[in-house]
Amino acid sequence: MRPARWVTLLLLALLALVQGHIWFGRASVAEVRALRRELAELELANEQARQRNERLAAEVRDLREGLETVEEIARQELGLVKPDEIFVQIQRPAAVGARP
Repeated sequence: MRPARWVTLLLLALLALVQGHIWFGRASVAEVRALRRELAELELANEQARQRNERLAAEVRDLREGLETVEEIARQELGLVKPDEIFVQIQRPAAVGARP
């Protein structure tokens, strides 16, 4: 055999070896596909968790702000007094000649 044939056969063998690693070895095409599929599933789960966290954070904000609003209304309309608070009521003097 001529040397050119040996070089060609050697290059073909190396090509077959590299192709074997690409298709069947570590980090093969099938493994990369499986990892991408797993990544997509994890990203979906993360997005769902992120949305759930945003909803819970909004609920917490509403509860914090809502309680303050409810408390203010209760103080003004119902006379709410918390423990350890002193309630002071100031009455205006009745106008002269006004009937009660």
